[in-house]
Amino acid sequence: MADDTLRIAMLSVHTSPLDQPGTGDAGGLNVYVTELAQGLADRGAQVEIFTRATASSQADVVEVSDGVLVRHIPAGPYEGLDKNDLPGQLCAFTAGVLRTEAARATGWYDVVHSHYWLSGQVGWLTADRWDVPLVHTMHTMAKVKNAALAPGDAPEPMGRVIGEEQVVAEADAMVASTAEERCDLISLYDADPARVHVVAPGVDLGLFSPPDPAARAAARAGLGLPPDRAVVLFAGRVQPLKGPDVLVGALAEIAARGLPVPLLVILGGPSGRPTALRELQAIAEVSGVGQHVLYRPAVPRAELAQWYRAVDVVAMPSRSESFGLVALEAQASGTPVVASAVGGLRRAVSPGHSGVLVAGHEPQDWADGLLSVLTDEPFRLRLAGGARRFAEGFSWAAAADQVLKVYDVAATHRRRH
Repeated sequence: MADDTLRIAMLSVHTSPLDQPGTGDAGGLNVYVTELAQGLADRGAQVEIFTRATASSQADVVEVSDGVLVRHIPAGPYEGLDKNDLPGQLCAFTAGVLRTEAARATGWYDVVHSHYWLSGQVGWLTADRWDVPLVHTMHTMAKVKNAALAPGDAPEPMGRVIGEEQVVAEADAMVASTAEERCDLISLYDADPARVHVVAPGVDLGLFSPPDPAARAAARAGLGLPPDRAVVLFAGRVQPLKGPDVLVGALAEIAARGLPVPLLVILGGPSGRPTALRELQAIAEVSGVGQHVLYRPAVPRAELAQWYRAVDVVAMPSRSESFGLVALEAQASGTPVVASAVGGLRRAVSPGHSGVLVAGHEPQDWADGLLSVLTDEPFRLRLAGGARRFAEGFSWAAAADQVLKVYDVAATHRRRH
């Protein structure tokens, strides 16, 4: 190329960075891709994010910001395709990506960075065709999810397991969010330790910031929350993996103890199956705590920041979590987090300093965890202060710097092999 600009083909097949996180297949991965791409662009890179077109009204190309483009690639019908149907569309998606590159000067892209295993399959072919390094971020892994299934949840299919194994074998470098995820890649997928690099995600410390007492009261009023009642927030996709049913069970346990029951806000939409939200509502009604649960749809991130500031605690009872960006966002907003002691949440929350980690998913344990924060005001205030300080140790700028170093290592591996 005539200049030294780093050009990155970033792949996110099954979910667009333009989608609203908190419903369907949109979640932390969407935020991760968007923020990392912006961080890389801020350092002079040109990032093109390829994602599957899901509506005829979508523009072929959307400029998100200076240096970041989103390209919508037709692959199968716009609607009616579940994530599990997408392997059959990977050939069509790959063809669209290759045609985009074919219209550019030879050697246009310098690196392919794929996210989630479906994108990794596309990345494997495109990186091979262009003879550039493939860097892959798993985000979630079938073998990890299958080891921590929710009651009644279906395991990830063998086709996904095989696909993940292939991507791990082919990638020039892997990006893991935590040391634990790195260990899982090595022990469960036989990844080469030299090719797995730990890069912690970041958090937007400007958008997510603590309120003063007056602003907190105003946020509560604006969101229609009671001014003096304890409020617990669950923000994310409503699916068994994320464990909102665990919180409903905790409310029932608190009620059984004859204690004041906090208000639980479920902020998000169904994922995995369209009936997931109705099923959660039915569980709450049968448990006798239906009147203590408030359901709201997923909201844009600026409004999400208001929710974080308005509540007393954010709860993440996930059965599996590669990291947990919601935990960082809540803590940056000065709100303690009560989370499962699983996966990346053990890195995203500092127990006793920014929040509480709960071992297991029994209602009694979760009731204890929530009450330890909600009924001890000095402890809650201490956690709130520590939460912000802890979150300040994470930034997307630092993540982008480290990922650029991973790209260099991947390029060296590609040249040698």
